[in-house]
Amino acid sequence: MDASRIEEVIGEFVSLKKRGANHIGCCPFHNEKTPSFYVSPSKGIYKCFGCGKSGNVVGFLMDHEHYTYPEALRWLASKYNIEVEEEQLTEEQKERQNERDALFHVSEFAQKYFADLLFNNEMGRAVGLSYFHQRGMSDEMIKTFGLGYCLDEWDNFTNHARRNGYSDTVLEKTGLTIFKEQESADGSQRTKSYDRFRGRVMFPIYSISGRVVGFSGRILSKEKQAAKYVNSPDSEIYDKSHTLYGLFQARNAISRADKCYLVEGNVDVVSMHQSGVCNTVASCGTSLTVEQIRLIKRYTPNVTVLYDGDSAGIKAALRAVDLLFGEGMHVRVVLFPDGEDPDSYAQKYGSAQLQEYLQGHEENFVEFKTRVLLDDVQNDPIRKAGVLKEMVHTIALVPDMLERQEYIKQTAFRLQMSESILSQELAKAMASNAQKAWKEAERKNSEAAQATAQDQSPAPAEPTPPPAPQSLQPQPEPTLQNNPAEAQEKQLVWLLINFGGKAIAQDGTDEAGNPCTITMRVADVIVPELVENELGFDNPVYQQIFNLYRKAVDEGLPLPDANLFATHSDSLLRNTALTLMLNPYALSPLWHERKNIPIPSIEVHLRTDVEETILSFKQKKIDRLLEQNSFELRSCTDEDDQQILMAQRKQLTDLRKAVCEKLHRVVV
Repeated sequence: MDASRIEEVIGEFVSLKKRGANHIGCCPFHNEKTPSFYVSPSKGIYKCFGCGKSGNVVGFLMDHEHYTYPEALRWLASKYNIEVEEEQLTEEQKERQNERDALFHVSEFAQKYFADLLFNNEMGRAVGLSYFHQRGMSDEMIKTFGLGYCLDEWDNFTNHARRNGYSDTVLEKTGLTIFKEQESADGSQRTKSYDRFRGRVMFPIYSISGRVVGFSGRILSKEKQAAKYVNSPDSEIYDKSHTLYGLFQARNAISRADKCYLVEGNVDVVSMHQSGVCNTVASCGTSLTVEQIRLIKRYTPNVTVLYDGDSAGIKAALRAVDLLFGEGMHVRVVLFPDGEDPDSYAQKYGSAQLQEYLQGHEENFVEFKTRVLLDDVQNDPIRKAGVLKEMVHTIALVPDMLERQEYIKQTAFRLQMSESILSQELAKAMASNAQKAWKEAERKNSEAAQATAQDQSPAPAEPTPPPAPQSLQPQPEPTLQNNPAEAQEKQLVWLLINFGGKAIAQDGTDEAGNPCTITMRVADVIVPELVENELGFDNPVYQQIFNLYRKAVDEGLPLPDANLFATHSDSLLRNTALTLMLNPYALSPLWHERKNIPIPSIEVHLRTDVEETILSFKQKKIDRLLEQNSFELRSCTDEDDQQILMAQRKQLTDLRKAVCEKLHRVVV
């Protein structure tokens, strides 16, 4: 990582322009027209002053490309031709890694073979390519998704793979080939092999990093007994419940739009991309899962569900909404006219009208679910009560209290009911959910204790289950108290972060006690001064940052640097520190070039800035103590206590006067 240049790496994904010591561009994490994304080559960090994203070069790759930490390091090593020394693996680990690599290799080999057949084989062009063209897919889009065709022969692909050195074991584990034991005419057993996807157009399934992990094959014949779609079985490299079709192609568009369209099928995904709606994915041959939702959440919390308008599509949409809300997503729904789906609608009306339809028919979940459920209710009060319970059940899944309250208001309006009644039902539903969660946690604890008891002797004590919820009523949010010293606290932390290691001259004494000038780091001046006077920060984030410097000074450790802050696990601390580290404003050199006005560097007045900031901070703290003293005096009735408070006030007043004199301020 030390060999990487952050402006070079980020420059591969963002158009950057040099501005002073920094580089600036439009943020890749949110839509903006005015650049607010800053990259500092000297500090090795980036920061967006629009959305708050920040970090170092590895963090950028993890955020933007959604790499894991090791994947980001390997990417950097590859870019700068650095050999990475991998951890020594055991024989078992090597064997497993070799098997995984073999599964990846044969899957990528198969994708290239099927794609080649589609364009260069007579049957592939006549059957497979013509099908894709009939569905309105361009050659460019076909190649973007790596689509292909598997010949309608029993073992064409299997034999081709064998000839290229791939074993039957690997072919079977990926599911590309099916092996069955058959009895021959003489009664002996022999193994017969079949291509799983024979006679089907192929939709490769990619991992987030773009590696082929599986396939979905669609049959083109009229066989009634054959499944319309056949999917790869789960394997060492593929788990359909943890995979989304089209996510590799859609991930950057999802991040830019801060929104994901969720459709039902592979063809719908390709068709949406063909129509310019590139932030679209689908579940891989399974109902939507929690793991798939969490994949989407890595890119955006905003999801619009696009399902068919028939009864099956409506049921699927209702189920998806509940799952999405349970994971804290913001959900909207678009239902197509009965008999239509995104693909058929795009083919019939074109991409422009499809996009207009999506924008004009989005509903939030309250509008959608109440409309759907009320269609069969008419004036039946029992059915209407059922609708209420259904709505409350979904709202209870929303983790955010303010969002729940807003949904209650909307539902009350749609159902023409009292908000208080809905709130009462919501409290019951949430209590029920919490009780179920508590019982489930208790059950898991009990199972874990039993398993431990069987493995150990003597048996350990039964673990205590988590306490049952006492109250499920919304609790008031903690209020932020006014901090009069906020500016001084911020300035002190800014000095520590940007100049903590800089040397400044200080008045001191030598070993004989004679006055002299000594050189000290800024951190060695600020930290002891605050610790000695027992001065803390009201802002908890500033206090956390100060504690890092105090630990470094006290223990003689290196001072915190940009990399420490850029990789800190506390996102609030990380963003605060990097914001203070990167200043989006700079004095124009035109002041010096055209008007001949000298622009002194900050370091010239660093000693004065440090001294004045510490004194101003002390003054603010003294002012607060004086206010507290005045309040206690007004409410105190005991004469002895009054005398003590008056003496304290005299000390504080004298101290404030001394501080103000050093600051050359008039004492009022």
